[in-house]
Amino acid sequence: MALLTSFHPRSLPTMNAPDKLPGLDSAQLDRDVTAAWNERIVPQLSDYIAVPAKSPMFDPQWREHGLIDRVVHDAAQWVEGRKVPGLTLEVVREGDRTPVIFFELPATKADSSQTVLVYGHLDKQPEFNGWRADLGPWTPKLENGRLYGRGGADDGYAIYAAVSAIEALKAQNVAHPRIVGLIETCEESGSGDLPFYLDKLKTRLGDVSLVVCLDSGAGNYDQLWLTTSLRGNITGALKVEILTEGVHSGDASGLVPSSFRILRQVLDRLEDSKTGTLLPSVFHCEIPAARRAQAEAAAAILGDAAWKTFPWACGADGGLTLPTTTDATEALLNRTWRPTLSVTGVDGMPALASAGNVLRPYTAFKLSLRLPPLVEGHEAAVQLKALLEDNAPYNAKVTFEPDGRVGNWGASGWNAPELAPWLETAMDRASRSHFGAPLGYIGQGGTIPLMNLLQQGFPKAQMMVCGVLGPKSNAHGPNEFLHVPYGKRLTAAVAQVMAAHP
Repeated sequence: MALLTSFHPRSLPTMNAPDKLPGLDSAQLDRDVTAAWNERIVPQLSDYIAVPAKSPMFDPQWREHGLIDRVVHDAAQWVEGRKVPGLTLEVVREGDRTPVIFFELPATKADSSQTVLVYGHLDKQPEFNGWRADLGPWTPKLENGRLYGRGGADDGYAIYAAVSAIEALKAQNVAHPRIVGLIETCEESGSGDLPFYLDKLKTRLGDVSLVVCLDSGAGNYDQLWLTTSLRGNITGALKVEILTEGVHSGDASGLVPSSFRILRQVLDRLEDSKTGTLLPSVFHCEIPAARRAQAEAAAAILGDAAWKTFPWACGADGGLTLPTTTDATEALLNRTWRPTLSVTGVDGMPALASAGNVLRPYTAFKLSLRLPPLVEGHEAAVQLKALLEDNAPYNAKVTFEPDGRVGNWGASGWNAPELAPWLETAMDRASRSHFGAPLGYIGQGGTIPLMNLLQQGFPKAQMMVCGVLGPKSNAHGPNEFLHVPYGKRLTAAVAQVMAAHP
């Protein structure tokens, strides 16, 4: 999911040993965070994984099922049970909207009027298939430091790690800024309720100077990684109808055009099927020179690891199947700054075991179109709908229904603002303190709609976007896991950055 890059836009201090903040013992911080994960976070996340709290897009009856409410209740109860001095928590609900958890901790730093906002989410992607025989999406299993199951890494751990980071600072009586937490429950559905809650809670959020988003990825498990960009996304259902019911293929084929063939023609307007290149220029943007330089620097470091990390199948000649490119730089740019189409679901096709000789009346694909960070999501969705629906072959009924509310289709990507020297230095020191390696920089191929919303709402805020989704962690797919040792070190790093907030 994450693009692996490493690039330092400014020269950071060369340190043989990490600098220490006044009153902060890094070794003690590591010990306290490790104990928190071993004793409290891993058991709590195991219980969380066992609950199929699927996002509303994948469970339209989420209210009746009560599973989202359950994980929210469990998380809120866990936080309140920690009895962190000064911390207050509220579960905010409004009508039929998904709930959010809001917590608040006053500053202990003198003259600190600014706020650190910590973000995460508790809703999950659906099961998917292909899980290892001894694993399952709702069956937590800790094996070799990996906690398997849906949602632990993406990103149910966030609220528990954030509160544990705060506790570790409190244990050393280290001064910290005001900290608030916002944990939503419809991120995997595009964060449709989040703008409402951001507006509702705007006064309570305060003067946000730093956003810590824990819903991102890591290039490897050896250092702290900062996300520098995110792609946008358009999802929706493309359907081609040619008949009102299925008919005998021997009787109709050759006369009645195949709905699948029509769908292929429609997609040919969008994508070059030989290369995967998106054809309309509206879905592309110019790649900034700094981001291209990051990809080049990463390619020099990663080499073939830029593409070999994926679970390639066995090819026709007995070797492995191949990527679109084995050029490391191009591989990195393809995953973060170029638009890409994926078909993630199919309807109108029977399973192979029940597929008779019938010409089907319709074919429907679920499309996922990843957009470059600088392409506006809704306008791109409008352009995509027109491109797919206009001038249908054979006058077939072709419809594309984007996901999301009408007038708010698609999610825009995000390109990080310039990094403040204090934050860059603080993250690098935290990485050296807890990983023994310098800070790395990554672009992300996925989408976090929150980031654009927060960037617009708090244009002066710095963004620390990071997460535990490293190589092979496979969020959204089978065998998703959370790399527990990385989660521990990331939690300690977040605590150290909070303490370094000016």
